[in-house]
Amino acid sequence: MKHRKPTLDRREVAAEILKHRGDALVVAGLGAPCWDTAAAGDNPLNFYTWGGMGGTAMIGLGLALAQPKRRVLVITGDGDMLMGLGSLATIGVQQPRNLAIIVEDNEHYGETGMQQTHTRFGVDLASMAKAAGFRASGTIYGAAQLKTWIPRLYRQPGPVFATIKVTTKPAPMVLPVRDGPTLRNRFREALLGVEQAFK
Repeated sequence: MKHRKPTLDRREVAAEILKHRGDALVVAGLGAPCWDTAAAGDNPLNFYTWGGMGGTAMIGLGLALAQPKRRVLVITGDGDMLMGLGSLATIGVQQPRNLAIIVEDNEHYGETGMQQTHTRFGVDLASMAKAAGFRASGTIYGAAQLKTWIPRLYRQPGPVFATIKVTTKPAPMVLPVRDGPTLRNRFREALLGVEQAFK
């Protein structure tokens, strides 16, 4: 299979997706997805995972099951998703209708030295998600495709999975709050209200 060179800018992709978010809950994977999500506009309904590589999709699943009336978006990277492939099977079994997993796939491990990931060599995350039972799954290469996929990320019954092929072009770090308890507390308060959040 011939390799298609990524052309989309990850920072622009995240901004385009998140400008339509409304009251959706967003879980951002470590590294670039956290920075891109924050750059699109810090929001108390953003949950930034500064660590726990491989666990972002499962955090999104737990949130989707706990809040079935809210749309949950997971924005993560290919390295995180490759480390947590088992989560695809669990999500496929659970079938949360309100969950969308979005992978910013630059085919590199951005946090450890830009080593190539398996997706650079043909590993197809979207096909894995489809085989696991996701209701919709695809790989996005261009702006026109992205435009047609964005409404699906928000409205199509899930679980939905989209791999978005992005370049390795660097972007300035935009660092939101990095203190775990602070992030947890502000997210709970924004989601549940002060009285419920701290019961």
